Amino acid sequence: MENLDNVIKNKKMLKKVIKKSTRKSMLIRLSGRSTDFISPSFGFGCLYDCLYCYLKRHKPTGLDVATNVGDILTAINTHAYFTNVEKPNQTHSEYITYDLSCNEDFALHAKHHSWKYIFEFFRNHPIAMGSFATKYVNKNLLEFNPKSKIRIRFSLMPQTYSDYLEPKTSSIEDRLWAVQDFIKAGYEVHLNFSPVIVTDGWLGEYKKLFEKVNRFAVEHGWNNSSVKAEVIFLTHNKGRHINNVERNLEGENLIWRPDIQEIKTSQYGGENLRYRYDLKAKYIKEFTTIFEEVIGWCKIRYIF
Repeated sequence: MENLDNVIKNKKMLKKVIKKSTRKSMLIRLSGRSTDFISPSFGFGCLYDCLYCYLKRHKPTGLDVATNVGDILTAINTHAYFTNVEKPNQTHSEYITYDLSCNEDFALHAKHHSWKYIFEFFRNHPIAMGSFATKYVNKNLLEFNPKSKIRIRFSLMPQTYSDYLEPKTSSIEDRLWAVQDFIKAGYEVHLNFSPVIVTDGWLGEYKKLFEKVNRFAVEHGWNNSSVKAEVIFLTHNKGRHINNVERNLEGENLIWRPDIQEIKTSQYGGENLRYRYDLKAKYIKEFTTIFEEVIGWCKIRYIF
């Protein structure tokens, strides 16, 4: 049993990691891919340490939690009523969709948020819907029925890559087990194949992943028409690469591939590494070909 000194020490460390503050910016950004818009951050940072994480380039450690949740929800409410979004579109047939955790893993951090209050806002809102991606199966969320007004996107990649690139996250199998549980609880569930890793033997690994997805869908009775997918190929960064190497993290060889990557300036001005333009079209075609062969019932909403 952990002694009292260690308990006190761990609590003090947690206080340093979790910082509560007032969210000042209420900027709602256009998304257009996964969701229509990105909401102001309820949390900024992540307690996971995934090797490819873009957020870690800006906030290496800790999590900032917004205390003025009501202000954020008021901003979303106002935005929804005064924004013209043509529906249906690929994000949703009816509702205006907001990504509520672009800068964190909301399921992992839910206990630090007033998550039921946030979910109730979206459940009761006539035109707005919430969405977030996660690598964590938080069964506490199953206590709440959002009546299909919260979309959870479970992130997936081959377990052989996840072991190195996503340490201490829920296993890929646990995420797949969770799909039907969350559907039954009232969530809309999508699959988030992100980031897609191109390396030696990658197509074989993804085919095995698709076969596992298909097996779960059949055995657990997923409502296949409602389980859709989004696909995002890896974006890396030289600064993050240097940090990974300095920390001697295994798996960097999977994502640092300058032989097939090129520098591209992001929409926010950062220099990132993405798969070469002349190769990426080929990779997308190869990926979608296998995807269609194995889980063609799952519609890809977008891929890039």
